[in-house]
Parts: sequence; C-alpha cells; structure tokens
Amino acid sequence: MEYVIGILLLLSFFVLAVYCIKGYNLMIGLLGITVFWTLLPIVGHFTVTNPEFLAAHPEVAELSIISIINDAFQAGPEAWGTTLVNVLWGAWFGRVLLETGVSATIIRKTVELGGDRPVVTMALLNIVTAVIFTSMSGAGPVIAIGVIVLPIMISLGIPKSIALFSFMGSVGAGIYLNPVIFTQYRAYFLEPGEMEEFNLGWWTVHWGIYALLVMLAVTTVMAIFFVRKNKASHAWAAQAPLAQNEEEKKDAPYPALIAPLLPVLGVIVLDLSVIFGFIAAGFYAMWLCGRLKGGFKAVCQLVNRLYYDGVVDTAPLVGFLLTLPMFNKVASYCAPYFQAVLGNVFPRSTLMLCILFAALSAFGLFRGPMTLVGCGAATLGVVSAFGFSVPFLYACFAIPTITMNNSFCITQSWVAWGLAYTKVEGKEYLRMSIPTGYIVSILLYAVTYIIFG
Repeated sequence: MEYVIGILLLLSFFVLAVYCIKGYNLMIGLLGITVFWTLLPIVGHFTVTNPEFLAAHPEVAELSIISIINDAFQAGPEAWGTTLVNVLWGAWFGRVLLETGVSATIIRKTVELGGDRPVVTMALLNIVTAVIFTSMSGAGPVIAIGVIVLPIMISLGIPKSIALFSFMGSVGAGIYLNPVIFTQYRAYFLEPGEMEEFNLGWWTVHWGIYALLVMLAVTTVMAIFFVRKNKASHAWAAQAPLAQNEEEKKDAPYPALIAPLLPVLGVIVLDLSVIFGFIAAGFYAMWLCGRLKGGFKAVCQLVNRLYYDGVVDTAPLVGFLLTLPMFNKVASYCAPYFQAVLGNVFPRSTLMLCILFAALSAFGLFRGPMTLVGCGAATLGVVSAFGFSVPFLYACFAIPTITMNNSFCITQSWVAWGLAYTKVEGKEYLRMSIPTGYIVSILLYAVTYIIFG
C-alpha cells in the first residue's frame, strides 16, 4: 500500500506541474494538492501494514488525524509570520526607493557613464540592477525598474529580446542576496528559531556573494555574445520614461544612492535585523531626498501610502506564502511514501546530488520539481531525509529556484510582464535563457560542492 500511495503522490505531483505550466493560479493549485496530500497519509495510517516500512517510519502508525490537519492548516501558516513581516517591510522599502527617485538616479548616472557604447552601458546596467535587487523585491519594483532600463537598452541598439534577457538575469543575480527572498526560502528548511546562525550575513560571506557574481558575470557575457551575433537595430526612440512626474525626474542626492545597500550591509557587517535596516535606510533616503517635509501629518500619509503600495505589490505573494507552509507541512507527512518509491533514485553523496541537480536544472522552469516556488517542496521532503546539511540543501534548491524560475521562466510574473512589454516571443526568450541557466547552474553546483560538499 505504501507504494500505491507513493505512486498517487507522484501522479498528483505531475498534475500540479502541468497545472503550473498552463499558468493557472499557484495559490489555488497548492491549496488543492495540500488537501489531497493530507488525505493520503491519513489513508496510509489505516491501510499500511508492511512491518519493515512501519519500523523505518514509526510516525506513520503514530499519526493523529486531527494533528496533521491542525499542523498543516493552522500551525504551518502561523509559523511563517516572520517571513511575511520581512516581505512586507521589504516591499515598503522598495517603494521608498522608487518614490525618492534613488533607483532612477542610479540608472541615469550609469547610462551617462556608459556613454554611447551599448555593450558597456548594458554591462553597467546589469551591475546596477543586481545591486538594486539585493534590497528590492516583488513584481511591482521589477516592473518599475524595467520601464526605465529596457527602453534605454533598446534605444542604444540592443535587440529587445537580449535586453529583456539581460535585465531579468541581473534581477536574479541580486535576488541571491535579497534579505526578503532569503528569509522566504529559508523557511522551507528550518522552523522559526532553528539554526539561528544560518542567517543572511553568514550565507552572503560563505556562498551568496559567489552566486551573485557568477549569475551576473554569465548573464552579461552571454548577453554580449548574443549581441555580437545579432545586428543591432534601433527599434525604439532614444529616450526612457524615467518617472511619472517632473519632480521625480530630479536626481537624488549622491549620499542617498547608497540606500539600496544599507539593509544588506547592516545585516552582514553589524548583524542588525533586516527590518531595522529597511526602516533606517528608508527614512534615510526620504530625509536626504526631501520627502519628510510638509509636517507630521503629511509624512504619516506618505509612509502609509508607500506601505499600502508595497502591500499591493506583494498581495499575490502573501496569499501564496500563506498557502505554501500548508503544502510544506503535509509534504513532510508524505515523505515516507516518496522515499518508498524514490528512495533508491536520489544519490546519498553530495557530489552525485550536485551532478544530478545540475543535470535536472531545467526542471526549475514552469514551477517544476526543482523550484521551491513550485513543486520543489515535495522534492525537498524526499532529499532532506538523507541527512544533508541545511546550507548545502539550501544552495542546491536556491540555484534552480532563482536562476531558472525567478530569472528565466516565462511563468514568472515579472518575466511574463517583460515579454508583453517588449513584444518578445516566449520561445525566443527561452532560447537564450535555458542555455544560460544551465551554464550558471553547473558553475554554481561546482561552487556548492567545493564549499559545502
């Protein structure tokens, strides 16, 4: 019976993958499979009699029906309060950077530095985009920066498909050090309060900075390679909509331009909390840019509006994050059945697991079994039972999740926006993104094995 349940779990796994590929609502899909995966361990509790299986997994026989329901649908979402708080404050900080014109000023100065050399300008914009998205996150900020960067690249003669590919890859590079994303993904591996030393500061020094540099370097080199292969054509006028009103077109003061780095530096250098970093850096930017004038009431209204806009930016993510821990919880109850079917498939050595994951990196696309924001939670439930360290597993799953899904998957919300905005065909984008994603993944799995293997 344990094999029957395991096979049903696998079939439902692929149903979810197809569901995600078709672009249906991921929150509803996760809720549906959570209910199904809650029922299967309950069925196993009453029907599995194999003594060897029960001896290896005593929790199956000891399972309480009420406890699995309460654990999945109540305790799971409640435990993610810390993650949600970080996400919301990070979204507010992203809105501050847009409101003050800090992000637009950084990009304008970068374009001036690059001059009329398209490839140099593109490389500089990639660096700036990566730095910006070490602090900003969410579809709203990506779109807000995209409507600045993409017209500039295209006006310089860079083909629009390459411009989009280069921009999204740079966003992904920054995400490797983003405090909000780190907190979100860390919750897959650890309950609140566990392994506190595995924080962003430790992670940045030991692995994250290498991931950012590899992703940024490979994306830039590949973009230059694709530009050389394509004849440049000035498809758009040489202008970029840098802001929505005249006031935002003013350059932010130079001291304010370090604001995007302050939360990350505070975590790494001073071991400050990331929320304090967001708040301090946000008010620092608003103060220098003259947005704290007009009296106490006006400042309160501004802060409130920016927080409202930030919450709106992350609303779909919040719904997803409240459903995901339910799925994670029931995945742990389903792990024994996955092991029964797949236990002999996954390697036990770090080297072989890195090789396997590198080969399967493309399954991070389309919310597949290698991405944590898709079906990867179930894969993690199987692999985590083999005793690998948390930092090692985090790296293994972060690579396909960030490189393949967040940066290069056409089902990602901001990538889908970019395709519509630039009128680029999905298959044209994937022709560049898939081979680039594989190169990044292979290099990063090599780095992961060297550091943690």
